[in-house]
Amino acid sequence: MPLRVCHLITDLDTGGAERSLVNLVTAMDRDRFDCDVVTLIEPGPMAQPLLDAGIPITSLGMRRGRPSLGAVWSLVRHLRATKPVILQTWLYHADLVGTAAALFARPKFLVWNVRCTDITQADTEKPIRWLVRALALLSGRPDAIVVNSHSGQSDHKSIGYRPKRWVNIPNGVDLERFRPRPEEQAALRTRLRLDPNAITIGMVARDHPMKDVDTFLSAASVIRKSCADVQFVLCGDGFVADNAVLTTTIAKLGLDRRVFRLGRRTDMEMIYPALDILTLCSIYGEGFPNVLCEAMACGVPCVATDIGDSAEIIGDCGAIVPMRNPDSLAQGWQTLLERGLRGLSGLARSRMEGRYGLDRMRAHYQSLYDALARNLSA
Repeated sequence: MPLRVCHLITDLDTGGAERSLVNLVTAMDRDRFDCDVVTLIEPGPMAQPLLDAGIPITSLGMRRGRPSLGAVWSLVRHLRATKPVILQTWLYHADLVGTAAALFARPKFLVWNVRCTDITQADTEKPIRWLVRALALLSGRPDAIVVNSHSGQSDHKSIGYRPKRWVNIPNGVDLERFRPRPEEQAALRTRLRLDPNAITIGMVARDHPMKDVDTFLSAASVIRKSCADVQFVLCGDGFVADNAVLTTTIAKLGLDRRVFRLGRRTDMEMIYPALDILTLCSIYGEGFPNVLCEAMACGVPCVATDIGDSAEIIGDCGAIVPMRNPDSLAQGWQTLLERGLRGLSGLARSRMEGRYGLDRMRAHYQSLYDALARNLSA
């Protein structure tokens, strides 16, 4: 009989944790594991791949930013009805709600999932900082805490997390979906209304202070002085034409005709291969950035700030630069151009194949769940 696992997450928007959950649940061995997904608030666009794969989704109906005891009780009823052996929670709000519900529904095992770094710094909203510190006091309750980065584990230890067991499982990338498409690059750029022949540097993120798009744009104005034939792509929530603040910044830097805004996309396997270089500018919050793995799987070398496990992911296939430093970021791009993008492309793909394939992540989670289940019969 398959082992029942319930996955609890805040929503199913287009974030890294949500993408990892979808990748994991849709890839797990259905003969051995029976999974369902519960969201605290209404699920977002990442729900569709789960539904397409036949994975049940239940929403607890919470309103964003408004905790609800009714939602906790709804989860208790759901857990009592479905009787999962393991309740796996993803992200802080789900960790808290899942822990509260587990007191009454009593699944055999509770597992938290920690995905972030630097979450208690001054730029983080106060409710989140309070929530993380409250969870630190409760961190002995789960049977294990999964982290996706060494830096995330270290940061949460410093906050006061003291679990029974840490389990480090890096994110995995779907190497079939995300793959190099060199023969299609010109056509992909034409479809996106980009110059097929210009050096194309991209940033895939949401428009949020932690992503530091200002540094990306400032670095773009720097490299334009030495490399005129270059264009820049911003892809993700908020990177749209009617973003007035962004429009003003781009105009002030003289980049009006060089920056292209794609907004949110669901066809990222066709966006990364259109790029020559992918950039991560984040200044906090990143543990194990999925965008780096996805881009590198597509053969796109990366330049990233020294945050989370970015340096470990990139290795010698790109460049790591200081945060909030446009000159260093521009120099990182220049270094990759001088090293040769074609050679770096092959190295990036090979690194993902050897270290971060989806099969590896799935095997680690299945091994953890199997080990917990063996305790039932011990």
